[in-house]
Amino acid sequence: MKRLISILVSLAILAVIYWKIDFQGLLRVFLNCDPVWMTLSLSMVVPITLITAWRLQQLMPASSPPSPHLPLPPSPPSSALSFPEANRLILAASTLNMVLPSKMGDIAKAYFMRERGHLSGSLSLSLVIFEKACDMLSLLLWCAFGLLLYPQKDWLFWVMTFSILAGLAIGGLLLASRSFAQLFFFVGQTISPKKLRAKLAKMQTAWQEMHTYFWRDRLQLLKVTTTSIFIWFLHLLQIWFFILALKAWVPFLTNLALSPLAILAGLLPLTFAGVGTRDAALIVFYQPYFAAPVAAALGVLCTSRYLLPAIGGLPFLGQFLSTVQTLKKRP
Repeated sequence: MKRLISILVSLAILAVIYWKIDFQGLLRVFLNCDPVWMTLSLSMVVPITLITAWRLQQLMPASSPPSPHLPLPPSPPSSALSFPEANRLILAASTLNMVLPSKMGDIAKAYFMRERGHLSGSLSLSLVIFEKACDMLSLLLWCAFGLLLYPQKDWLFWVMTFSILAGLAIGGLLLASRSFAQLFFFVGQTISPKKLRAKLAKMQTAWQEMHTYFWRDRLQLLKVTTTSIFIWFLHLLQIWFFILALKAWVPFLTNLALSPLAILAGLLPLTFAGVGTRDAALIVFYQPYFAAPVAAALGVLCTSRYLLPAIGGLPFLGQFLSTVQTLKKRP
């Protein structure tokens, strides 16, 4: 029911947007686009997916025992995650995230790795949580960088800049400080409704295990974080290429500020895969640089960033369905 409501909300927002901007104008923007830039921008889905899969391989903990100076338990035995299998996991999770609520695809990815013997216990969930945390912090980092250099800041942009910097600081402390993370989850469980407390407690356990396994190898941690920052640079570069494909223009540093804000708007739990809220945000934020039909076309292309990997994951979806059924039966 929630998924149906989110789809209806997305369709309603899109209907208002296309009615306001004239749907024929949107079609003319696509008919007038640059085919070379369009092909290049859409094809960037391939290297982004490949690098994301490589990062998933790097996230797998080594089976070597920890340093004797650190009071940490040894890593559980794990089988190697091959590069093709990592790609299948990424693509199939993208497919499931399009049709299931609450990022169930990423959770299914964690359980699938555990069932295949790659990881044991809650470490698989910890790995996925760390992966998503790196993605969010990388997005906030580029957004903060762009906003600080953005020349046309009014009071609203100063509020957004402060909010992004605060979120980046809190997220960094959650990853860097075990004591801060414990305080954060304690406060969260204290003020949260009863239904969310069990989920927060489970996430706290996974977060603590993440600290244990990822902070003992700081070289691996540096490799994963720098890769995450580079991945999100490619995401934002792809959006800039979309703008060039639509024969519009915005300075690249400005795009680093505006496109992450639109992506963050799409993360609000109101619509289906961010469709609608992300499109409206693109129209509002890019208004000084190009017309609303161009921004609406940019919204369609931004949705393709999620749709193309989801289509690519369809051939591998069958082997994940049993995992999803198992997850649905869990309380």
